[in-house]
Amino acid sequence: MKNFDVIVIGVGSMGAATCYRLAERGCSVLGLEQFSIPHTEGSHAGQSRIIRKAYFEHPDYVPLLNRAYCNWQQLEVLTNEKVYFKTGLLYHGPSHHPVIKGVLESASIHGLELKELTCEQSAGRYHQFKIPTGFKTIFEPDAGFVRPEKTIVLYHDEAIKNGAEIHTNERVFEWRKDSKSITVITDRNTYQCNKLIITAGAWAAKLIPQIHTRLKITRQVVLWVRPEKGEIFETSLFPCWLVADDKRPGALYGFPYLPKDMFGEPEGLKFAWHHPADETDPDKVNREVSEMEIQQLINEVAEYIPAVKHSEIIATKTCLYANSPDENFIIDHLPGYDGDVTIACGFSGHGFKFVSVVGEILADLATEGRTELPIDFLRLKRFP
Repeated sequence: MKNFDVIVIGVGSMGAATCYRLAERGCSVLGLEQFSIPHTEGSHAGQSRIIRKAYFEHPDYVPLLNRAYCNWQQLEVLTNEKVYFKTGLLYHGPSHHPVIKGVLESASIHGLELKELTCEQSAGRYHQFKIPTGFKTIFEPDAGFVRPEKTIVLYHDEAIKNGAEIHTNERVFEWRKDSKSITVITDRNTYQCNKLIITAGAWAAKLIPQIHTRLKITRQVVLWVRPEKGEIFETSLFPCWLVADDKRPGALYGFPYLPKDMFGEPEGLKFAWHHPADETDPDKVNREVSEMEIQQLINEVAEYIPAVKHSEIIATKTCLYANSPDENFIIDHLPGYDGDVTIACGFSGHGFKFVSVVGEILADLATEGRTELPIDFLRLKRFP
């Protein structure tokens, strides 16, 4: 039975970053991942994820994002690889909408750079959109996207370089704590550790029974298309975008046209609907995307980007959201384990941009018992 300072269950995005941070500090680390690295079964695959600071979900995320941006830059310097692409982000929506109000509130509190565009400015500069009269248009210049698969691989590789041991295709069946250590049992072996971190994404509820009722796992649909004039959607002309309206909860969002020679397959214009969709079991997900789902998403996006309506469909994908009751993250020590078990879950479809800082936070909590980074609003105590 091998012994480690820390075992990390789940080496997706958060877990890979955590393994790196722990190994960098000299800890003996074991990462256990039930799939390959990277993989397409969870939440963090699909070529691109939006990164932004004017956080409408909660202004308290902004200090964490400031640190995340620094850590993304650190990763690029460390690996000599580019993972963050600054395209800017357009927000469209009625001025009364919670998304638009939240964007402006976060920017005001934290002094973030935003630019409000008139209808004429928006139509002249971003003619790809058809935005209703009365909508407010806001541009966040420092926003853009980060690359999920590339990020996971880079953090994994750097963790290995620093001495971490990471096992793929090894599933955890059980873990338990006694007075001396924590035991983790998998389908291959049994291990012991002093500290345990669980970053299991959509599977977290199955590994942490205490929070089973706190997480709702949903199946989300993502689509890539090729418009007739793909060149007008290239990154130099077309930013990331988000549209919030009164017709549907959440928001529609998407990316510039990403060529496969730079970003891999699938090549195309990617978009989706950010909202908690149909609930599912992560081990029994319907991975087939129906024609009705495709057409519904195309029709919704085509209201605002007409060129999408008659585009060629390139690829579809399903991913998973692990939604907390308030759709804010859960990052904390698990009660009842004397600070020896740390959890990070409930990222509710908006967590990837925080990967670079969450790894640091979890390493802090496991090795120091605390963190200087402001996560109080994400702790379990907020729930009754």
